Amino acid sequence: MARNENSAAGGEGERRNRDRGERRDRGENRERREEREGDDLVEKLVGINRVAKVVKGGRRFGFAAIVVVGDAKGRVGVGSGKAREVPEAIRKATEQAKRSMIRVPLREGRTLHHDVFGHFGAGKVVLRAAPPGTGIIAGGPMRAIFEALGVADVVTKSVGTSNPHNMIKATFDALTQCVSPRSVAARRGRRVSDILGKREGEKEAA
Repeated sequence: MARNENSAAGGEGERRNRDRGERRDRGENRERREEREGDDLVEKLVGINRVAKVVKGGRRFGFAAIVVVGDAKGRVGVGSGKAREVPEAIRKATEQAKRSMIRVPLREGRTLHHDVFGHFGAGKVVLRAAPPGTGIIAGGPMRAIFEALGVADVVTKSVGTSNPHNMIKATFDALTQCVSPRSVAARRGRRVSDILGKREGEKEAA
């Protein structure tokens, strides 16, 4: 009986060690994958705020960071992190931004396909496509988003609050509504030329 109990305990210990090894391998693979993805990413630090937590002995001060990450090819993400030190807060925000990246279709790889409106809370933004040579007409956090996204020509307007959190979330709300003519044509069962031709005809009629 003692031999059976010892063998069962040994088998349980082996399984635990094997599970720990598998989890460690998965963690290392995830870290290597994130490093590969982060090799060509553009990181923009939007802002850092000092925050305080009131505890029994007084106040504990920390830092909150907002970071925008993109590959300058149509993918962008935003993240926020808090820590007692600035570098740690930036690291947390960067990791969250990498996990929350979205893909935005771009026209000719330089601007949006169409005008779009987005809002979050009291933040409201208007994003408009622009001809070549216009540049990024945007201020504050919105400029960081478009630089990381890879947009070269865009005109934006922020209406309402200037809180960077609300402005960024309103901008991402607008970007998630952007669609390309190819996706619209596939959804309607039409050709891309039909969609583009209809849009041009409407402009001439107007």
